Amino acid sequence: MAKNIKAYAVKDARSALVPFEFKVGDLGPDEVEIAVESCGVCHSDLSMIENQWGMSQYPLVPGHEVVGTIAARGDRVPHLERGQRVGLGWYARSCMHCASCLRGDHNLCETGQGTIVGRHGGFADTVRCHWAWATPLPPGLDIESAGPLFCGGITVFNPIVQNNVKPTDRVGVVGIGGLGHLGLQFLAKWGCEVTAFTSSANKAEEATRFGAHHIVDSRDAAALDAAAGTLDFLLVTVNVPLDWERYVNTLGPKGRLHLVGAVLEPIPVSAFGLITKQRSISGSPLGSPATNIDMLSFCNRHQIRPQIETYPMSSINDALEHLRAGKARYRIVLKNDF
Repeated sequence: MAKNIKAYAVKDARSALVPFEFKVGDLGPDEVEIAVESCGVCHSDLSMIENQWGMSQYPLVPGHEVVGTIAARGDRVPHLERGQRVGLGWYARSCMHCASCLRGDHNLCETGQGTIVGRHGGFADTVRCHWAWATPLPPGLDIESAGPLFCGGITVFNPIVQNNVKPTDRVGVVGIGGLGHLGLQFLAKWGCEVTAFTSSANKAEEATRFGAHHIVDSRDAAALDAAAGTLDFLLVTVNVPLDWERYVNTLGPKGRLHLVGAVLEPIPVSAFGLITKQRSISGSPLGSPATNIDMLSFCNRHQIRPQIETYPMSSINDALEHLRAGKARYRIVLKNDF
C-alpha cells in the first residue's frame, strides 16, 4: 500500500533544501519504518548534498543520524516492536549472507546500502531500513543528543575496538570538531593518555574538559616535532590535507595513524618512515550493528554524549549554513516539526 513521506530534499548540488513529498510502497518483510523524532546534521550530509564524493542522486533527502520510534515492522522482523525507540546511522541495509556479514562486519558488506546513498534519509517524518540497522536505545541514554552517536560516535568508537587500542596507550586525536570531541571522550574513558591536536586555540579548554591531557597546536611545526615518537595511536578526524610526515613521526615504534576523515587528496608519506619504525596507516568506515550496541552501552556507562545545538527541522538551511561556516559546537540536531 503506497504511503506519502514528507521530507526536505535538494534538487541539485547547488540548491537549498525544500519541502518534498515522495511515495513508498509496501514495507519489506525484513524492514522497519521509523517515525523520526530527530536527526543529526553531519558534514557527510554536506558532502552528499554537494556531490563531493560523486555518488549523489537527486532529488536527495539527507540525514543519517536518526532517532525515532518503530511505526511499522515487516513480518520477518525478529525482535523490534512498535513504539520502541531506535537509532539509525549511515547504513540502512546489508546482505546478511556475504563473508563480511557472516563475520559480523556488516559495515564492510559489498552490497550494503547507505541511508542516503540511493535512498531517502532522515530529514523526513519517516525513514525505512533493514531491522539489523535499527539499534535499540538503552534506558538512561540521553535521547536529545543520541542521534550523532550513530555517525559521529560510531565513526570514532569503531577504530578503538578494531585496532585493539589499550588503556595503557598514548593516543592523539587530530581535529576537535564533531568527530574529535567524541573521540577525546571515548579515549579518555577507555583509560588512555590523550593528546588533542587542534588549530583553534579557543578549543583548548573544551578539549581538556572532553578528556585531553595534552594540547598541541596542529599548525605549529615545532610543537609537532616536539611530539615525535610519543604516540601509539593517532586518530585523524579532519578531511583536509596535513603535514603528513610530521604526523607520522609523532608515532612511536609500531604506532598507527588511523583515518576517519574523508581526505579527498592523496596522502604522500615516505615508505622509509613507516618501515624503520614498523608504523602503519589505516582507515575505517562506521561500525557493525554489534559495535553500535557496544558503543551505546559504553556511552551510558560513562555518561558520554555529543555536545549539541538544536534547530527545528524546518530551519534545516540555517543549520547547514551554521555547519558550513565551521560554527557548530559540536554537532547539530534537528527536531522534527512536520
